[in-house]
Amino acid sequence: MEKIVATGLINEFQNCTQIQYSGQLHTQSAKGVKWTFYYRLGRIVWATGGNHPFRRWRRLIAQYCPSLETEKIQLSSQDISRDYWDYCLLENLYEKQQIKREQVNLIVENTLAELLFDLAQQANFSSISCERSQKVILETPMSFTSADTSLKQMRDSWKNWSEAGLANFSPNFAPILIRPELLQNQVSPSVYKNFITLINGKHTLRELALKMKQNVLPVTRSLLPYILKGTIELVEISDLPLPIIKVHNQSNNSKAKISSIPLVACIDDSSQVCQIMEQILVPKGLRFVQIQDALQALPILIEHKPDIIFLDLIMPVVNGYEICAQLRRISLFANTPIIILTGSDGLLDRVRAKVVGSTGFMSKLIAADKIIDVIKKYISVPVKI
Repeated sequence: MEKIVATGLINEFQNCTQIQYSGQLHTQSAKGVKWTFYYRLGRIVWATGGNHPFRRWRRLIAQYCPSLETEKIQLSSQDISRDYWDYCLLENLYEKQQIKREQVNLIVENTLAELLFDLAQQANFSSISCERSQKVILETPMSFTSADTSLKQMRDSWKNWSEAGLANFSPNFAPILIRPELLQNQVSPSVYKNFITLINGKHTLRELALKMKQNVLPVTRSLLPYILKGTIELVEISDLPLPIIKVHNQSNNSKAKISSIPLVACIDDSSQVCQIMEQILVPKGLRFVQIQDALQALPILIEHKPDIIFLDLIMPVVNGYEICAQLRRISLFANTPIIILTGSDGLLDRVRAKVVGSTGFMSKLIAADKIIDVIKKYISVPVKI
């Protein structure tokens, strides 16, 4: 694989056009994010990969095929086993006359535009690996897109994004309001209400722009002053896969039963601590989620909404005090029990933990009975515990 930077990347796409290439162009960033561009006779006919393939597919369907209800589309694991599952799904919807050719073209064009933009952003901060695969998958594409036109759009959109001071912010990030008290003093009550409703860490900037019926650039630019002041923070969030049909379907009663089982989260960079916690809790009938990367804690917690959180005090990059204070500024976690775990049981640590909003404080010498006692103290648990 050949290592190339932004200029080399452009050249690679242009070479594929000039030689009327048919096949796949695989690209990968230094961080491991992968994109695949499908060519037919020098024209790009589809692209897959990136950070949020399922969110992207949902959003573009909602934008260009509003009559389709994506939540009612059920897939088997076989349906999404292909790298180009999203294209196959479009093809299927078109064959069933549920969407029109014009809608397919719009979705293809916008998929390419988004993935090329994300690739350009990555290429400006790290090296990109490229590799061609002669295997032709899409023999009869539904849509042909001029690679030269797509590359010009990529350059223009990246230039506009950078000049707006947004180069370091990905449109795949989600804005979350972390200091509502500051915002309340800065804007009108109606604007504040909209912020509280929309800026909740659940929607990416692209999804937010769709909700507001605007382009992502002006929406992000309008949020920039609040981001720079620390009122709003941009966080990475996970993808949202489409529902998969399972062989053994659960009844509504069993689904409700599972969702009612308390979920315990443990944020600790030590895999040993997380493993011990899991060995204590899962046999007791509790659900458990471990988070070893403190930087990923917020989006994962927002996604899973645990009933109680055990939080390590000393971690690299971000410590437990900072995470606890951040969580308390989010309405979703205003009343969630947060138990600080620490190896040093000093008075100063206890006072500081209390100041940032922790519910409890316990030693990292984890004992099963103490963990269970703490959980029973703060949340309702199954009778068998």
